[in-house]
Amino acid sequence: MKRHLQKELSHLKKRILSLGTMAEERVRMTIRALETKDGELARRIIESDKDIDQAEVEVEEECLKIIALHQPVAVDLRFINIVIKINNDLERVGDEAVNIAERVENISKRMPLSFPFDFTAMAEKAEAMLKNSLDALVNQDVDIAYKVCLDDDEVDAMNRMIYDAVKEAIKKQPDRVAYLLNLMLIGRHLERIADHATNIAEEVIYMIEGEIFRHKHKKAMVPC
Repeated sequence: MKRHLQKELSHLKKRILSLGTMAEERVRMTIRALETKDGELARRIIESDKDIDQAEVEVEEECLKIIALHQPVAVDLRFINIVIKINNDLERVGDEAVNIAERVENISKRMPLSFPFDFTAMAEKAEAMLKNSLDALVNQDVDIAYKVCLDDDEVDAMNRMIYDAVKEAIKKQPDRVAYLLNLMLIGRHLERIADHATNIAEEVIYMIEGEIFRHKHKKAMVPC
């Protein structure tokens, strides 16, 4: 019975990593669409969202099946619980990629606008955080997971810069409010991708160390 459980847990790990690969690919495609303002690529990203949604449902169903059939305890139950949480975060990453693609599709139809912020660094940082969080999961590497959590502050700062830049740009170009708001929302969606990567990293820390990190992380950010 124990052997069958371990076999199913191994298969479950492969399923969640496969979903992670799908989410990473969507983020890469989205960044490419953002950099090139490619409305057609953005449309393909939007239409492919159902693939990640279906994979997320299948992983969750497999988790519930294992719990029902094997009634796992201790470390095995913790792993399944973590997979359920990571599964949800990866599905949300796919949603945020779609949200960005929708903004890109929108601005690709409008007259280009000079904007004093380059999304490249922020997009690449969010993408790297997602990759590193999944690498931490695969390799059970707590150091990489901690680094992802620290990197989140940098993305938050970039998002605040975008917000401030959009406010100033609206004052100077009130006739381009719709375009500028799309840019602000792109920043927000990139920040949320980084948040979900951080969530995954925190779950990896919990899986390895058995200690919930997210509350400690928030406490550390509160000034004395």
